[in-house]
Amino acid sequence: MQRAAPMARVVFDHVEKRYGRGEPVVRDLSLTVQDQELLVLVGPSGCGKSTALRMIAGLEDVSAGTLSIGDRCVNDVAPKDRDVAMVFQNYALYPHMTCFANMAFALELRRAPREEIDRRVRAAARVLAIEHLLGRKPKELSGGQRQRVAIGRAIVREPQVFLMDEPLSNLDAQLRTSMRTEMKRLHRRLGATIVYVTHDQTEAMTLGDRIAVMRGGDLLQCDTPQAIYARPATSFVATFIGSPEMNLLAGELLASDGAPAVVGRGFRVRPAIAAHAPREVLVGVRPEHLVLAEGDSLVGEDAAFAVRGAVELVESTGGEAYVHLATEAGRLVCKRAGDAAPTMGENVELRARAEHVHVFDKSSEARLS
Repeated sequence: MQRAAPMARVVFDHVEKRYGRGEPVVRDLSLTVQDQELLVLVGPSGCGKSTALRMIAGLEDVSAGTLSIGDRCVNDVAPKDRDVAMVFQNYALYPHMTCFANMAFALELRRAPREEIDRRVRAAARVLAIEHLLGRKPKELSGGQRQRVAIGRAIVREPQVFLMDEPLSNLDAQLRTSMRTEMKRLHRRLGATIVYVTHDQTEAMTLGDRIAVMRGGDLLQCDTPQAIYARPATSFVATFIGSPEMNLLAGELLASDGAPAVVGRGFRVRPAIAAHAPREVLVGVRPEHLVLAEGDSLVGEDAAFAVRGAVELVESTGGEAYVHLATEAGRLVCKRAGDAAPTMGENVELRARAEHVHVFDKSSEARLS
């Protein structure tokens, strides 16, 4: 299915949203969603991601700044005139209508010719593999089928921008995984501009061309999934993106002869950072970057970080195991092959290379390494 009209960029230029005289729920947001990009807004509940999406749709007013779709400022443009289509978490299908009628409804309101309506609905149904469901009503469909109909209703409008507000959150885990794959394929096939909101970091990582991580109304970082995973801008981003989350240990950054070192309880690390004034810091290492000192290729002289601990718990997922350890510095998790995990109660030494050690200022949470 080819799009009928060119898609458009979405530009937030120092946009703010506040209710009354309260604190802003979205604060000084500057962000560009490129043409044909699938950008995911992700963050915990209350971070402002859905509010940002609703401002694009026109369901929330912009308190300050400029919001543009294409080359047009839409601050004062009515929702119906913005040429966007929104897919909601709860499907919002009319129960008394067939799937065909649900998908055709917006076009009928526009008084589109019957032939055009039929062409668009059937084309969208082919893309979503729901042609055989067009004569059924929503109560006769599974959750995944209902969500496909809701997405099809958006597709037939051929809008400039698709807005998706946690559209997969009501599905079970297995169906959600398969629908993520379908969403990615759908984006490539449509060549559409999509702004997608979720609180699920796995969903964000697998779907997004870029991810915008928000917290407390602020945009913390916007980049490709791999760039955010490899170089998180803050300690919050570091722990929010990645599963299991990054290990963080408290330490003190000490500058000595131009070669800074971080000293903590039970460990000392020389991170790959420029010298900074002494300060309290957080040292981060992802579970998959921690290796056992015995039986692995990382020998002592290659390790920038090393710590000893006792195995408290081993969580096996079959091919992998998550090993929880108690150390003097705090609790750590490392990821191992399922058949290479240490046993409960065993004392081990964990090491990591300098390029896998992240350092964050404890007060500001900003990345130092």
